[in-house]
Amino acid sequence: MQETEHDQAISTWNRVFSRLRPIGISPQFLLVVAMLAIAPLFINDEYILHLMVVSLLYGSQAIAFDFTAGFINVVNFGLAAFVGIGAYTSALLVVRLGASPWIGFAVGTLAAALLGFITGLLTLRLRGLYAAVMAWFVGLALMALTAAFTDLTRGYLGLSVPLFLKTIEMRPYFYILLPITILTYVVLRAVTNSHIGLAFKAIGQNLRAARVSGVDPTKYRVLNFTLSCAVCGMLGVFYAHFVGILTPDVMATAHTVEVLALSYVGGRGTLWGGLLAAFLVIPTFEYLKPLMEIRLILYGVLLILVMILYPAGLAGILQRVGELLKRRLWRG
Repeated sequence: MQETEHDQAISTWNRVFSRLRPIGISPQFLLVVAMLAIAPLFINDEYILHLMVVSLLYGSQAIAFDFTAGFINVVNFGLAAFVGIGAYTSALLVVRLGASPWIGFAVGTLAAALLGFITGLLTLRLRGLYAAVMAWFVGLALMALTAAFTDLTRGYLGLSVPLFLKTIEMRPYFYILLPITILTYVVLRAVTNSHIGLAFKAIGQNLRAARVSGVDPTKYRVLNFTLSCAVCGMLGVFYAHFVGILTPDVMATAHTVEVLALSYVGGRGTLWGGLLAAFLVIPTFEYLKPLMEIRLILYGVLLILVMILYPAGLAGILQRVGELLKRRLWRG
């Protein structure tokens, strides 16, 4: 009788997770979320907590980047600019109009999504490198405009932005960002596992074949790009009210390169791989501060090594280890 009840419980859990799996929720996912949620409660070092917040922020950006690069095969070299648009939109609403930073979340996200939609319409009719370069040019133009309109943005003098909370402790900010990251992953995973995601994958694998089979590449590429930019804008709002000061450097291409490296090192097309890479790479680089003058070179070397030695990235390594463990358990 006990065995029957045990089997029924397992069967129930399997049915639940089979329904949740399309949105990326699995036992492994819940375990990782629980570990992330609990860890800050046992860490009192503000420096380590700060590294955790920064890792989560960059890892979330890597998820948004991989949503485009890993599924429709378009590298958004202007990603940092969309983070900056969300940041500046919310900051200006709060500083100039006295709005709440929480309202800035919605407005900043919509502003980045709208700009992403317009940019996508202009650039994603192009193919390959042309689309990536055009997105990069848009980012450079936005950065230049932000620096030029000093009366509004204060340019490189820096725009002072009110924080979300009246505290300098890192733990509350981690618990603001963690739900954002979870929501980002779940929504984007749900999209990639839907019929829309099938269109994304078809376009990413062979654009011409996708068009012949009835998929409108421009439509789906613009949709993908818009969603990715919306996420970047939302993360930009968090950045603005977490750091407390904005300069045009937030839109610098160097930040995009860092996110790109995390995405590829983590495992292209996995979404979660970039988040894993962020928690490993960013703390490591932080402890190598004396070498930060050449950090982009280090990112480049790391990226090249991963692409040559193991293109599947860290996610591929973990999946391979998981498969080996399953085989041994079945044999046992």
